[in-house]
Amino acid sequence: MPVGNNFQHAAYSRADPGDRVGYRELIIGAPPDSLAWQDAMAGIGAQLAQMGVRIIVFLHGTALGTDLFGMQRLDEVGGLKRGYSRGIAGLDALLALMREGTNGVPFLKGGLIPPFTDDDSTKRLIDEQAGDAANFSHAYAELFRKAINRSTERPIRCERLLWSCEHHHLGRSQAAVQVIGRLRALATEHHLRSGERVLIQAHGQAGLLMALVSNLLSPHESAGRASLLQTLKDYATHTRASTSALEPFEHLPAQALNGATLDVVTLGTPVRYGWDPSGLGKLLHIVNHRPMRVDGKRWLAKMELPQITMEMPIAWGGDYVQQLAVGGTDAMPPSPDAKALNKVLWELLEPYEGFERWLECARKSVRCHNDGQCLLVDYKDSTATSTAKEHLYGHAAYTRMNAMLFNTTEIVRTLYPLPSL
Repeated sequence: MPVGNNFQHAAYSRADPGDRVGYRELIIGAPPDSLAWQDAMAGIGAQLAQMGVRIIVFLHGTALGTDLFGMQRLDEVGGLKRGYSRGIAGLDALLALMREGTNGVPFLKGGLIPPFTDDDSTKRLIDEQAGDAANFSHAYAELFRKAINRSTERPIRCERLLWSCEHHHLGRSQAAVQVIGRLRALATEHHLRSGERVLIQAHGQAGLLMALVSNLLSPHESAGRASLLQTLKDYATHTRASTSALEPFEHLPAQALNGATLDVVTLGTPVRYGWDPSGLGKLLHIVNHRPMRVDGKRWLAKMELPQITMEMPIAWGGDYVQQLAVGGTDAMPPSPDAKALNKVLWELLEPYEGFERWLECARKSVRCHNDGQCLLVDYKDSTATSTAKEHLYGHAAYTRMNAMLFNTTEIVRTLYPLPSL
């Protein structure tokens, strides 16, 4: 997307990304409790520190208790109940695999639903039920922190941040503002300055928050930014909530992180919001992907009906959430006021409305975002005996403990190569 993107939606281009895309296969080496693994992670930590990375944030949500594929918007607004799905072979079976209640993804214990609070009790509940499936668990973050800091003179701060998981434009916009507030606080607390870097690893729809953040932090004048912030102020007025989180935007983005640079890695983020490169430093997208096409276009996902319905339960083609939760999908806000303001935001952020437009987006089979580098990785997570809870349709692979060293190695190789002598 262009510099000064002004919240334009991503384009679903089927063109070859060229040198922006790389292809990898997960290689599981030494186990995390081995000396070889610890040494490898320590070396990576030293390289990150040398390249100026001072803070790493693991930004995540959970698939549990959420409308993972965003079927509510298709069902309630897109016209499926009026029969638009008729005549398309295999579609009813596909939609059953995507809907809450029939997709096999359980709810959180106690009936907890979004908006989730970023507190220890909520994170502990998610950890207990999800483990490391589509979840940067406490154990994951702690193991990472200890491993990369074994050889660093100045420890790299590692932060785990749970977003609200409100899978709609209003919820993501609110969360994007909250993320910026948290990053500003970290930058102040650690006295960051120019030449230092903050690295975000954002899983799933958390990556969409970072796309919004890139537009919010753009140094260019933006009518879209003013419109989005006004909508959030209107919602705060309706709910009698504080608008203090929006006040710093009067002075953003020049000193958003005290002059430090924000780098972003997304993991399984659907192609939706456009990115503004001027609001970020480095940008990398990692997608669970197995080339299955017969036309040689290995950078595209397979999208055929009804065959895809037979492949999804064993995650045969990679990350089906990344592939299908595209323009036109979403959860619906709970209140009439929220729905009205969400409609204002989707008119700003997303031109795709209705079932046919969603199907058009999904059939494009686009894996790579318009900006940044892209790694299409075969995580080898397809098994004939897997259940949806275990693999989350290919969306769970990125946060597994056994992928930590692989992911971190690829991130550093791509974003932070040491200068050649």
